[in-house]
Amino acid sequence: MKIFLLMCWEFFKTGLFAVGGGLASLPFLKQMSLTYGWFSIEDLSTMIAVSESTPGPIGVNMATYVGNHMFGFFGGLAATISLVAPAIIVICIIARMLEKFRDSEAVQGIFAGLRPAVVGFIIAAVLSIYTSALLQTDTYQATGVLTDLFRWKAILLFAALLALYKWKDKLHPIVIISIAAVCGIVFSF
Repeated sequence: MKIFLLMCWEFFKTGLFAVGGGLASLPFLKQMSLTYGWFSIEDLSTMIAVSESTPGPIGVNMATYVGNHMFGFFGGLAATISLVAPAIIVICIIARMLEKFRDSEAVQGIFAGLRPAVVGFIIAAVLSIYTSALLQTDTYQATGVLTDLFRWKAILLFAALLALYKWKDKLHPIVIISIAAVCGIVFSF
């Protein structure tokens, strides 16, 4: 029960501070992985891939995945509610106060300051995902051989899909996701 409540608290904090949407929650999820070991960084990459390819907000999908992975259906439900609850609370408070402070320079300044912070969170998340998807730092640290640092199959697939996407600019992203999924299954990524 203690771990269940801790999971709910961690997702509540994530929902409260991950301003900017699901991608902004990635640094919080990475920290959860490192602190509690509830899921690995590779699991985080899988969660992102699944969350990006399924309907719904990425943060909600990832919270549901983690909660379900840890505690089944009710864990998924609790993690999702814990992630969404802060937004609901904050929106209710803001809605009541918005009329009074809408034109306030302080409020405008706060939002102006939040924008670059959100961009920074998203860039950090993207770099983290690229690193975990394309590099294998643990193998490199164990062997010290530079060629062991790279996940060559993943890099080749990434380059091929990027070239395909640039070459066929009208190609729907779901086609790219489907090709990547099939390649991952066929070539055992």
